[in-house]
Amino acid sequence: MMDSLRSGFGIALALTTAVLVHAATSEAGVIRGAVELSGGRTAPAPTGNAYPGHANSLPPASAPEVGGVDETVVWLSRLPAGMVVTPPSGAHPTLEQRRQRFVPRVVALQAGSTVDFPNRDPVYHNVFSVSPARRFDLGKYREGQSRSVRFDKPGVVRVFCDIHSDMAAFIVVIGHQLFARADAAGSFALPSVPGGDYTLRVWHPTRGESEISVHVPDHGDANVPVRI
Repeated sequence: MMDSLRSGFGIALALTTAVLVHAATSEAGVIRGAVELSGGRTAPAPTGNAYPGHANSLPPASAPEVGGVDETVVWLSRLPAGMVVTPPSGAHPTLEQRRQRFVPRVVALQAGSTVDFPNRDPVYHNVFSVSPARRFDLGKYREGQSRSVRFDKPGVVRVFCDIHSDMAAFIVVIGHQLFARADAAGSFALPSVPGGDYTLRVWHPTRGESEISVHVPDHGDANVPVRI
């Protein structure tokens, strides 16, 4: 009888150990990738000032380069089973009004985050959006002033200035912490997730949104080439 109990206990211990080892190793998968734009960068925006000669406008500047790989945002369509949404950090992302542009043109953030909109130009600006994910209008304010908006609903928010019609930006709000914006070389990395099959969502302001199937091994990273 005692030998049977010892044998049963040994089997149970071995199974428990195996489960714990598997759980530990399945937490090491980082989704990494590199974005490549088919056909290269999008053509620059039209040159010229929307309100030439007005006191509330700056001299015409060279057209900014837009539509690069660094404007790509990637995120998982769902959280892995058992993973919970963590609160966003207390840091406020910044979308500046500088040289009569919004800088950067694309901001990615977690729902619940607050964005600061400082005016760095020696003219008045306005910041507003009529996007369903977040409607707001901050009114007109001068250089050195800043106003803020909290974004609680996932979605893409298009931002404009009602004084300068050539100013536009995008705020991509994600409902959880598993997202990233590509860098200037197109590289990105999401936080670690357990091994399994996932759907990676890819968004770009001029290329639209698409989905990619990703398999993360129980141990090691998943490397995902993204071509849009």
